[in-house]
Amino acid sequence: MRTARGGSRARAMAGTPQLKRKRAEEEGETENGGAAAFSLSDLRVRRVLRESARDKTMFLHAERIGLSGEGTDAVVILEKTPFQEEKIPDLLKKPMKAELQMQNDIYCTFYLSPPPELSEVKATVVYPATEKHIQKYLRHEVHLVRETWEDYQNITLPFIQAQSFSIQWVYNILEKKAETDRIVHENPDPSNGFVLVPDLKWNQNQLDDLYLVAVVHRREIKSLRDLTAEHLPLLRNVLQEGKEAIAKRFGVPGSQLRIYLHYQPSYYHLHVHFTALGYDAPGSSVERAHLLADVIDNLAGDSTFYQKRALTFPLRADEPLFKKFQEAGKV
Repeated sequence: MRTARGGSRARAMAGTPQLKRKRAEEEGETENGGAAAFSLSDLRVRRVLRESARDKTMFLHAERIGLSGEGTDAVVILEKTPFQEEKIPDLLKKPMKAELQMQNDIYCTFYLSPPPELSEVKATVVYPATEKHIQKYLRHEVHLVRETWEDYQNITLPFIQAQSFSIQWVYNILEKKAETDRIVHENPDPSNGFVLVPDLKWNQNQLDDLYLVAVVHRREIKSLRDLTAEHLPLLRNVLQEGKEAIAKRFGVPGSQLRIYLHYQPSYYHLHVHFTALGYDAPGSSVERAHLLADVIDNLAGDSTFYQKRALTFPLRADEPLFKKFQEAGKV
């Protein structure tokens, strides 16, 4: 059972509004914030896109029926929230339905039906949702791709440049047009500065699944592939100041943080992930995550390290970039 330690510190920011934006992970989501204009009861479920028993999440394809009778697509992500330590005594004391399922010697299993305040479910809505959103959350086969520097120049970079995914939400944060009350730390230097904010995957009610993202001010750095020794001051600032800010605000030391970059990233503006070390965060596995400390060491030893080495990353079979690699005979 995952319980929440230090919940009061994490809740210091829990009351702030979480404005709708794309994160995670995040691929072409619109900026019109339509999810706030209706209640969940307005939606009709069409099908289950994907579910994870391990992560206690379910992804639904839903639609909202308008006055004309036509439906508009939506994606609903349902996620059971982690336990909060201070509420655990109430879980056993408050009246609830407890059904004994199995008893054998010293072991027994109960199915509990706790009251609503002890059984919260987080719902994230993407509305209106495009076909890209639906395909993103639909279960697909995943393949590992090995990308050389030449592959990046000939396949990946042209693909990135041809895309029209909006990252205006990133610029809104950097320009203080949105989410200013959620900023945990900022270094305003235009070359070596960044903004640190909680990721929307984290509800900020507990520290076990702590998740923040540092978004750099420089707009020309798309991903790991663009980094050289020139960027070492920036990366060192993110590493050191990010750890200090999280320790000060949430009481979590740097030794209990996993600090990494994704490749491929979910959006092409350089950002760094800070997650609790004990949390199995999405995208934290070895085939996608690159520890920031290792990135710094690699660039300190060779300024063009990431313009030389091959990088391996996962792609879903339905992703356009995967199809580009297939067409080039690389998969």
